[in-house]
Amino acid sequence: MHWALILGSSSGFGASTAIDLAKKGFNIYGVHLDRKSTMPLVEEVISKIKAEGVDVVFQNMSATDTDKRNTIINDMIDKKMQFKVMMHSIAFGALKPIIDDENAINQKQIEMTLDVMASSIVYWTQDLFTNKLFVKGSHVFAMTSAGGHLQWKSYGAVSAAKAALESYCRQIAFELSEHNISCNAIQAGVTDTPALRKIPGNEEMIKNATKNNPGKRLTLPSDVASVITMIGQSNDTWMTGNTIRVDGGEDLTG
Repeated sequence: MHWALILGSSSGFGASTAIDLAKKGFNIYGVHLDRKSTMPLVEEVISKIKAEGVDVVFQNMSATDTDKRNTIINDMIDKKMQFKVMMHSIAFGALKPIIDDENAINQKQIEMTLDVMASSIVYWTQDLFTNKLFVKGSHVFAMTSAGGHLQWKSYGAVSAAKAALESYCRQIAFELSEHNISCNAIQAGVTDTPALRKIPGNEEMIKNATKNNPGKRLTLPSDVASVITMIGQSNDTWMTGNTIRVDGGEDLTG
């Protein structure tokens, strides 16, 4: 059976999607960055994947570390892995205002946020493609949000990264279309994940989303997982270059 590469596999959207894909028979290769204190939760995710009778490899490392990425790619080549799905679900960036006398975001923080949350999808996609680790009918997914076109306090660098990520997805889709590989961004609605809880004002975001979402609830990681799994199983790559809203209509209300 084919493999799925999940960047950001230990919690939230990545963990839920990894488990859902495993239920459909996908082997899972997860990349995550966790401290010792959160490793019990990671082990729980791994156990759920293994319970589906598939192979699983989890690597605790920064997805933006070039040397470690090369080590993983070489491991994949040596083991003759073939990837049907790649999911970019990395949520780590600087949450600071752009204009602030005392606490404004600096150049290093902006560049780090863009590298982690946007540019890294390019490097992983390049490596999988050039090393023939994708198969025809493969799908690349990236997690974006309404923050790619809406502004929240202290969200400027992440918003810019999300906008760049969506642009990269369109470019990847454009260049890989002739190879029967798709790339789409998934725009989830407000979801109560560890990443959301780090955003200043997250409680107000949750309150407003719950009130205004036409579906009368928050988006769940499982909502996103089911869509990615459905598309990921298909060999049809004609739907590509899109930003697909999985939000119950939340973004329609602004």
